[in-house]
Amino acid sequence: MHSPPARCFIAGLLLGLLALPPARAAGTVQVRCLDAKDQPVADAVIWLTPLDTTATVTPPPEPVVIEQKGEEFRPYVTPVVVGTRVSFPNHDTVQHHVYSLSKPKRFEIPLYGGESKEAVVFDQPGVVTLGCNIHDWMVAYVVVLDSPYYAKSDTAGAATIAGLPPGRYRLAVWHPRHPDELTREVILTGNEAAPQVITLKLKPDRRIRRAPDASGEGY
Repeated sequence: MHSPPARCFIAGLLLGLLALPPARAAGTVQVRCLDAKDQPVADAVIWLTPLDTTATVTPPPEPVVIEQKGEEFRPYVTPVVVGTRVSFPNHDTVQHHVYSLSKPKRFEIPLYGGESKEAVVFDQPGVVTLGCNIHDWMVAYVVVLDSPYYAKSDTAGAATIAGLPPGRYRLAVWHPRHPDELTREVILTGNEAAPQVITLKLKPDRRIRRAPDASGEGY
């Protein structure tokens, strides 16, 4: 049985907890990306930057993986937060030479097969274009963000960004064929903001085309 001082302490603690302001519920923003013909656009990166507060980003403890398979980078587009480590395993039977000349992250991994020796740290925000010095058609993108609120559109053009506190946000969209960011302001007052429909006027796909190999790879 609790003594009177202990009962007073517990009662005071409960009253203190009741006096705290209620936690703000996390909200969601639904986005759909379409082209000029109202067709869904996959591989668009969408992110939200708070306008009234400062967002904190925490890189994942394990490296994000961009593999080389079928003489292609997979995935084609990879959004990450600043400070993320990315590994580039080579699952092909031929060697690759991965590199980037992009200002946010210049690096190269000379000819190798199997696992790359060490992960690459993407420590500056911006778009990083990946290539292979041996296979000119191989290209991919790492979009490095300084906001934890982001998503990538799927084959239906849809993306969901969750875990958002109420407030004003700057919504930005990037796509390899729409390299200029498209932005707008979004206000989240409750659990869900109004659905956002983004129309992207895509530039022609300039990737080098190659014939499928014996395994049917190619694009």
